[in-house]
Amino acid sequence: MSRNDYQQQLERLREDVLEMSDVVCLRLRKALEALETKDEALAEDVITGDHEINELYLELEGDCIDLLALQQPVAGDLRFIAASFKIITDLERIADLATNLGKYTRWADRDRYPDIDIRHIGTETVDMLEAAMAAYASDDVDAAYDVAAKDERIDDLCERASEVVVRDLLETEAVIAPDDALLDDVERMLLTIRDLERVGDHAVNIAARTLYMVENDDELIF
Repeated sequence: MSRNDYQQQLERLREDVLEMSDVVCLRLRKALEALETKDEALAEDVITGDHEINELYLELEGDCIDLLALQQPVAGDLRFIAASFKIITDLERIADLATNLGKYTRWADRDRYPDIDIRHIGTETVDMLEAAMAAYASDDVDAAYDVAAKDERIDDLCERASEVVVRDLLETEAVIAPDDALLDDVERMLLTIRDLERVGDHAVNIAARTLYMVENDDELIF
């Protein structure tokens, strides 16, 4: 294979990873909309569409393995392929979290916690994910650091939301014994908050791999 063909394969890999991220971000936004509007049909679309992400993941995994095995890349090219492989793994896991959100839509009573703005938290996490992918697309080290810095805000939003749920449960328990429906809603809301926080963590992982890819710097990985 000529050097030009090899470089085209590398660039195609980047384009395909970015395409996968577009699909994942769209699926995550759909899941958030389904939660907000209680749209079970939209939630079902997110759930049943997870196979598309899995197929993309397996295809790109194969591309990464082929490049590693057949081209034996070194230095920057090796870091790029390794980072791309780790990033598609994070994207696949984010898609799984979106599927979880779709499942929560089926049962969760969003009216129980009007003070918790799940849509806002979710939008912040999707924006963070898109920023991480933009950093990967353009080899932007500064943007990668910015993504890592924003994770503290996501963690703070999630912590405060969890506190609202727990405080509501404790106050309700002080008056009456909580019924199964209440406990189910508490569980699902806490899982929703947890999953959104994990999306932010995966976005940081992507930013960390971008920094490593560009500068051989593992600071954000650990």
